[in-house]
Amino acid sequence: MDSDKAKSRIKELTNIINRHNYNYYVLADPKISDHEFDNLMEELILLERKYPELSDDNSPTKRVGGQVTKDFPTVKHKYPMLSLGNTYNRKDLTDFDNRIKKAIGNSYEYVCELKFDGVAIGLVYKNAKLVRAVTRGDGTQGDEVTNNVKTIKSIPLNLFQDNFDNNIVDEFEARGEIFMPHKSFIGLNNEKIKNNEQPFANPRNAAAGSLKIQESRIVSSRNLDCYIFSIIGEKLPYDNHYDNLKLAKKWGFKTSEFTKICKNIDEIFEYIDYWEKNRNDLDFDIDGVVIKINSIKQQEQLGYTSKSPRWAISYKFETEQTTTKLLDIKYQVGRTGAITPVAVLQPVKLSGTTVKRASLYNADKIEELNLHKNDTVKVEKGGEIIPKIVGIDQELREKNSDKIIYATHCPECGTELIRKAGESLHYCPNKNNCPPQILGKIEHFISRKAMNIESLGQGRTEILIKNGIIKNIADLYDLSFDKLYGLEKTITNVLDGKTKKISFKEKTVNNILKAVENSKSVPFERVLYALGIRYVGETVAKILAQHFKNIDNLIYCNYDELINVPEIGEKIADSIISFFKDEQNIEIINHLKNKGLQFEIEKELLEKKNNLNGMTFVVSGVFNNYSRQGIKDVIENNGGKVSSSISSKTNYLIAGNNMGPEKRKKAESLNIPIISERELDNLIKEN
Repeated sequence: MDSDKAKSRIKELTNIINRHNYNYYVLADPKISDHEFDNLMEELILLERKYPELSDDNSPTKRVGGQVTKDFPTVKHKYPMLSLGNTYNRKDLTDFDNRIKKAIGNSYEYVCELKFDGVAIGLVYKNAKLVRAVTRGDGTQGDEVTNNVKTIKSIPLNLFQDNFDNNIVDEFEARGEIFMPHKSFIGLNNEKIKNNEQPFANPRNAAAGSLKIQESRIVSSRNLDCYIFSIIGEKLPYDNHYDNLKLAKKWGFKTSEFTKICKNIDEIFEYIDYWEKNRNDLDFDIDGVVIKINSIKQQEQLGYTSKSPRWAISYKFETEQTTTKLLDIKYQVGRTGAITPVAVLQPVKLSGTTVKRASLYNADKIEELNLHKNDTVKVEKGGEIIPKIVGIDQELREKNSDKIIYATHCPECGTELIRKAGESLHYCPNKNNCPPQILGKIEHFISRKAMNIESLGQGRTEILIKNGIIKNIADLYDLSFDKLYGLEKTITNVLDGKTKKISFKEKTVNNILKAVENSKSVPFERVLYALGIRYVGETVAKILAQHFKNIDNLIYCNYDELINVPEIGEKIADSIISFFKDEQNIEIINHLKNKGLQFEIEKELLEKKNNLNGMTFVVSGVFNNYSRQGIKDVIENNGGKVSSSISSKTNYLIAGNNMGPEKRKKAESLNIPIISERELDNLIKEN
């Protein structure tokens, strides 16, 4: 296939994939199987790899993430993102309606919408392409989070131009709410609890936190969603809000099917009544209803206060709360030794579900609540998935009840707990012999992003530990058919009481041994990540592997060498030094070396050219001869480093088309040379 045919096929595949994404994530009406979709995506990925100059920054392949954003620049909103006046009182809505009548007469209608409990976002489109995504911030300016927003599959990167009205402006802004569906939120928090990390209190916090993660690949895994609730521009196709929203759906946006036109205040109250009763049936959180005047002309006539529009108001639901008995406090131990206290409650109905437990976060929270044994506690959910204890009914407290004192020793191994200065959690320091920590480390080691020995999952690892077959990650490489065959155990689910029998049959054992053998070819950076060094995630492991080349260089480096590595701070450096000081960790690594695991960068990766050695580059914009990732690979393969943000250590800013003005401005202020992709090629040749 020549370049012209490839260009045509890439365009065709992009349009097909965008349409299927729209069918799946916006219309909830998939037209092809997952397998067929994956084949289309794989074909596009292969073509873009072969012809990187034809790849587009808004290609569907970019949805998986991969960009790293160290700093989120502050951007001024073209149209201020004002807050809405809100009320919990229906009389205030009647007063609002009377003010509207007094200002514009009796001829008007409202649009009622669900008030999504998420993060407000402004999406700027030029020539039907997403060019910028900015959070609300203070309403005047917010943080640009474009790379992360591109991973949200319900947000179109390219609009369906065949559905555009002829008089649509070249530039407009779509306003929406980014949120985390309940299913995604539960999965994320289950993973955090499993790793004994602090769970998110609610989906709103999870969505907000996800948007500010530096690595967009992680954001992509969070499965965020977005509803568009407004289209803003100098010249819109329709003169009313409702019809513009309907047209936005044709362009490719996800808009709420629950938006409704209401002719009067009584219809507004009917809408509110319905959703107060039925909001728990939704797979996302709402905290009220938004009421807007439909006509844009009437909106302009009513105008704004300094903080909010006079033509809109929100009605907020009361937070749901109940009381129940505190039965006990359990302490969970994660793979890092972090302790998480959980309140065990007398089962009670709240927001349509039965609540049996609530997170207590840490010792400070227990002290703040002044909890005593058998207290009657006030539990609040308010649309949140994880209930929280918000107070105590002092009048119902038992006389002479003992105050709850935070655990002093590990509930699993009895070791005295420690709490480091500046940290909120307590830790069990018995990292090599505490059963949950051993299990957590092995489960991390075999996980898909690490060594990918997932055939050992689903409770099998726990059976091996309890039978004394494995005590650490190195023991996995001493497994044999005779050690595994015939093992079995019946496991009871503590939530529903159901039992499941796990057996090590012939096929299962062979799959495990094959996966263990295959893991020996996993590259060094993933092996380093799999070791489970605290604060060394996927990105940090890759940086360390590329910098030190092999495990021995990393083991014997000192603190100063570590903190001089880009993006390695004091906390990470201290953790790495501490890890390699532990003799048992060194023994495990030596055992793994002898078993054939990869503890150095592959030879072909080591043989990089040094044409750009010691130089740091920042890449911005769209390029003619390279994809965004392609130009980064060229820099790194010639010994250079790529940073996501400009600083005094930056040697060059490589400027493509549509480069962000803030990056140019900062580079000029620091006297950093701004070069083109052609000048980069010349720089490589000259060196």
